[in-house]
Amino acid sequence: MTSDEGIPITTAVPQRLDRLPWSRWHWRIVGALGVTWLLDGLEVSIVAALGPMLTHPDTLHLTHSEVGLTASAYLAGSVAGALLFSYLTDRQGRKKWFMITLALYLTATVLTALSWDLMSFMFFRFLTGAGIGGEYAAINSAIDELIPARNRGHTDLAINGTWWLGSAAGALLTLLLLNPAMFPESVGWRLCFVFGAVLGVAIIIVRGVIPESPRWLMTHGRVSEAEVIVSQIEQQVVQDRGTALREPHGTMTVHPQPHATIMTVAQELFQSYPRRTVLGIGLMVTQSFMYNAISFTYPLLLTTYYAVTSSDVGLYLLPFAAGNFLGPLLLGRLFDTVGRKVMISFTYGIAGVLLSVTGYLFWMNALTLSTQMLLWSLMFFFASAGASAAYLTVSEIFPMEIRAMAIAFFFIVAQGAGIAAPWLYGMMIETSAASVFYGYLLGGGMMLLGAVLELWLGVKAEGQALEHLAPPLSVRTPGSV
Repeated sequence: MTSDEGIPITTAVPQRLDRLPWSRWHWRIVGALGVTWLLDGLEVSIVAALGPMLTHPDTLHLTHSEVGLTASAYLAGSVAGALLFSYLTDRQGRKKWFMITLALYLTATVLTALSWDLMSFMFFRFLTGAGIGGEYAAINSAIDELIPARNRGHTDLAINGTWWLGSAAGALLTLLLLNPAMFPESVGWRLCFVFGAVLGVAIIIVRGVIPESPRWLMTHGRVSEAEVIVSQIEQQVVQDRGTALREPHGTMTVHPQPHATIMTVAQELFQSYPRRTVLGIGLMVTQSFMYNAISFTYPLLLTTYYAVTSSDVGLYLLPFAAGNFLGPLLLGRLFDTVGRKVMISFTYGIAGVLLSVTGYLFWMNALTLSTQMLLWSLMFFFASAGASAAYLTVSEIFPMEIRAMAIAFFFIVAQGAGIAAPWLYGMMIETSAASVFYGYLLGGGMMLLGAVLELWLGVKAEGQALEHLAPPLSVRTPGSV
């Protein structure tokens, strides 16, 4: 390992990465790193579908509110993991920690399959969440730093949308494994977690070929290493595309500083970029509360109010997942063309209205199972695009050296605000249809608040290099970018 720390160096590493044409190399990055969301979707979908079955005597025999409590344990773990692993990711590099956090996820998932009571299940779900929480910070940082600026918006949204491919895969998996005719109840739910771990093992192998972020190396005094990696990437892109690359435009001068601390993060968030911090908190908290509340508990609503059997819950997750996946995929490019500010406020606003209307119609007993699923899918078509853009926003508008910790901060605030939501909505479902409506009205109101905040404070980040949106701390003057 070499270091240029303390020596001002002029480099074109960011410009060289941003001018690259899209190639098979970028697809490999998207596949190897973006699969994090697929894993998280798989996890949440499996546990959501398992929820009603875990109340049966042959499984863990939980109450509905205890099922919500296990979801809260997973969310609490994701908060703890994001806090710890984001610090290590910014300090020691992206690659090391996106490998370690994935390994933690795999281990904890296997252990979950061996749970014997409520407390053991909650503990292993906490560890699984810690792995996923760490993944969010490491992966969001790495993807933003490797993807060209002109492609960053819709690429990030599409990657976040793969959460719902994982959700659909989990739903299909539960249809097989939770079918009493195929596997006994006492065994089927455990096999669901084992299959999730098998997928993760394959991902570890693929990730081995992903390089460290050249931007991270550059801002941490290792410019020589960064330029070697960029040269290797350029050679691969030329080979993939079969054409020469155009020359990069511009350079930047870096003067590597000591590692950023928690105090550095606090200073940047609350002194250098206070408006962006308010925006990030608003977008993340509003979407997190709504998503955590509904995603973890709506299978309970299906079994309680629509007489859907526990073994068939996975089937009804499919249209729900389809709406959530297609939203970011089909609307994503508009976030790079029409712009972040317009599209985020639009998707948040229409999702809030649709959720409130759906809750009211449910309370009035005006919905059938089919119309309930249709309205949910339509609402989440927009909500998913907006929520994905919220993750994109907080990952691109702060300096390079604190990117992972900034992502973790907003993730922690959001999940902290939403930790109690699954438990709260679980109790509402147990209470009455009117309580469910009030819960949906609260979720819809939160999304409308997010829309207002985006209109007020939104950042026009489309097509902008990361270094222009927020100059790295190691750049001595913003004018040198």
